[in-house]
Amino acid sequence: MLFVTIDPIGLAPMFLAVTAGATTAQRRSIAIKTIIISTATLLVFFAAGQSVLSVMGISQPAFKVAGGLLLFIIAVEMVFEHRTKRKAESAEKAIEDDHDLSHVAVFPLSIPLIAGPASISALILLTPQAPGIYGLVGLLGVMIAVLIITFIVFILADKIEAYMGATVQVILTRLFGVLLAALSVQFVADGIFNLIAVH
Repeated sequence: MLFVTIDPIGLAPMFLAVTAGATTAQRRSIAIKTIIISTATLLVFFAAGQSVLSVMGISQPAFKVAGGLLLFIIAVEMVFEHRTKRKAESAEKAIEDDHDLSHVAVFPLSIPLIAGPASISALILLTPQAPGIYGLVGLLGVMIAVLIITFIVFILADKIEAYMGATVQVILTRLFGVLLAALSVQFVADGIFNLIAVH
């Protein structure tokens, strides 16, 4: 789920767009800064996401339904390519608003393209399902692994885009969208059943 919501492969063209005109060294620096900021942001929600829900009086089943619906919307956007267009628009806006390339590591690359509503929701939904300390360590490992893959994709973005081509990118995005839709429906269904059981 984290791989699908963060979508490292789909971020490759966005990374190239916001770093247009940058040298190889500058792109590497931006990629490192982006991953550090994204990791820090996601770690905050990994550690304190459940506490935030408790403080706000939001039950886990209610968040499952809300988070599942949000993920379903993201999945629909992926299937019909709306998400790719929205990400491209965010990238273009960042270029127009700020010519300092180092700032794009914060917006839009870290937030909202990597540590955005979908990935944060997915992380908060997955955390309580992790079986004990080993499950949490495993989930943390998966999150770090996805971020490392994202970093590698950024470093190799120009080569990946050239090899994959537009057709393959579209196929992968839509396939991941369908899988995410199924997962999101499962979260909504579980949340509804849990709410009924509680009341």
